Order: sequence, then C-alpha cells, then structure tokens
Amino acid sequence: MKRTAFRPSAARLSAVAAVAALALTGCAGASGDGSAPAAGHRTRDLTYAEDLRISDAEQRLVARCMADHGFRYWTDRPLSPAESRPLGYVQDDVRWARTYGYGSRITAEEDRARLRNPNLAYRKGLGATRGAAYDTALDGGRRAELLRTEVPGGGRVSKQTGGCDGEAERKLYGDPGTWFRLDTTASNLRPLYVGKLLRDRRFTAAVHAWSACMKRAGHPYRDPDAARQATRQHPAVQSRAEEARSFAAETRIAVADATCAREVSLRSVGQEREAHYLDQLDGEYGARLEAYRQVRLKALERAERIVPART
Repeated sequence: MKRTAFRPSAARLSAVAAVAALALTGCAGASGDGSAPAAGHRTRDLTYAEDLRISDAEQRLVARCMADHGFRYWTDRPLSPAESRPLGYVQDDVRWARTYGYGSRITAEEDRARLRNPNLAYRKGLGATRGAAYDTALDGGRRAELLRTEVPGGGRVSKQTGGCDGEAERKLYGDPGTWFRLDTTASNLRPLYVGKLLRDRRFTAAVHAWSACMKRAGHPYRDPDAARQATRQHPAVQSRAEEARSFAAETRIAVADATCAREVSLRSVGQEREAHYLDQLDGEYGARLEAYRQVRLKALERAERIVPART
C-alpha cells in the first residue's frame, strides 16, 4: 500500500533476483525501447516506458481523488525515460552506460527526492484529526478492504486496498481482487526457475565468456553483479571530488560491462533461457500470465487518456 509518490529504485537488485530479471525487468536491447518480442498468440508485454505511463496515471488519479477530499497531493517529479529505465542483470546499452554508469547518480537523486517528499511534510503538518482523515482518504485507513491470495510455490500474501490508492488501481486495472491475484502470480514466478537458470549450461557459458572479455579489458569480475557491486565499495559520504572519481570509475566498468555483454550476446542468451524455463510453467500459470498481460494492456489504454508519455 503506497504512502509516498516515489517509486522504489530499480537499481537495487540482489544477484539472484537480478539474474531472474534478465528479460522481464532488464534494460532495452538494441531497439532501445525496452520491448520484448511477442511470443506466438500471447498478448505482448509492455515496455518499461509504458509501465511508467501507467504509474504516472495512477499518481495523477490519486492526486485528483485527494483533491476531491480536500487534500493536496504531490505526484512524482518524473525522471526522463532514459533515467527511469530498469537496470537488470544484463546491461548492454553502451551509450546508456557511458552517460549513467550503473545509475548511481539516478539512485542518489531518487533518495534525495524521497527525503524531500512534500507529501510527508504536508501530512505531518495536518494535526491528529485532519491527519487521520488524510490517511483514510489516501488508503482507506482501518476501513480498507483486505485482499488475500496464494503465492506461486506456496504461502499466502495479503494487501489492504481502499481510499484514493484503491480507487486509482480500480480505474486502471479493474477488480482489485483479480488484479492482486494476477500481479502476485506474475511477480513471484522467478523463484520457481531461477535455480535452474543459474545452473543452465548455455547461460553459465555466456557468463564465463563475459568474464573473460572483462578480464581482457582490465576488469576481472566473475559476473555482472560482481562488477556492479565493486563500484559501490566507497564511503557513503563523499566529497564532490571523491564522488566524481567514483562515478568515473563506475562509468569505466559499466561501459566495459555493456561492451562485453554485447560481444558475447549475454542478453539474448539469458532471455532465451529464461523464456525456456518460464514456458515450462505455462501449464500451471500460463492462463494467469496471459490474463495479467491483457489487464496491463487495458490499463495502458486507460493511462493514455490520463497522462502523456514522459519525454
């Protein structure tokens, strides 16, 4: 249940989660638009730019709803499409790496924006009675509906939905219970196959080839996550000169990473092998995944009538 208008950073991925995100949350390939090729009769997946448009529309709907309840609500200060790009395990866009490295400055700016979130200061200044009314208007408060659903692989999760957050989701995605079930399924399939992907011979061979390429370039790392983690080994607080040196080092490694990923076709191998293991789950989860894609495509159509695309 959202309390702020700022999205979580896409750059903070653990090694296993990042590997599993090769196709579904990685950056754009050669096309530069984040799209993935359509698979047969399946509804297409959305691009990351289209995902952003839905998120922006949801925030716009929340702001309108809060205004109807007599409250102010500030939406995100949007990043550019390039800055908002998800950073998956494989980053093979050399031009992006040359400009943004691994996105550390983008993440830092997002962190500063969260600290400056005007919604937090506004809520704090409302006082007890108006503050409680604000909470109820935003997310339904204690009267919010509790949704429950099963998680692939076992277990149950729950989510409260209500207020303007719930209304915005309903306008974009339709029935809250159905959307929660579909979203939970789609978001939790990776643990079911990531172990197989990590042991896959074609994938591990591509990673080894990437590592050999990086070693030749003077950056001896075993895999892309190790290279990325190495750029974060500096004090949390740095002077301006120290930060500039750290970012220059980050950019050098990120450019070599992207160059080697392209040289050994690491993205295409990873995407193909992930698709292979995901297809094995189609018998049990295929119908839900197709319904998930259809709901998201419909949400995009609605979002397009609410907000423009980011430029």
